[in-house]
Amino acid sequence: MGSRRRYLVAYDIRDDKRLRLVYKTMKGYGWRMQYSVFICDLDRMELLSLKTDLGAIIHHAVDSIAMIDLGSPHERGSDCFQFMGAVHGMPDSGPVIL
Repeated sequence: MGSRRRYLVAYDIRDDKRLRLVYKTMKGYGWRMQYSVFICDLDRMELLSLKTDLGAIIHHAVDSIAMIDLGSPHERGSDCFQFMGAVHGMPDSGPVIL
């Protein structure tokens, strides 16, 4: 394994069936922050697995997924968030069991 990094993953999927599949896949990797936005604490192998799983679902010519590395969950990965309105809390860092 290795050290975990916190990723913000946001997606725009143009087909309802693919959208549902991406959502189900993302639930296995992270915490839903907002509609089509997840927070995931992943090591390198989990990140590769996530990219592989999503890459098999999306239509690469029309769908889009952004994966932003926010740093360590214990450092910048938590400190870089600012909220307005309802705040639902951030996930605790730790292993994600798939």
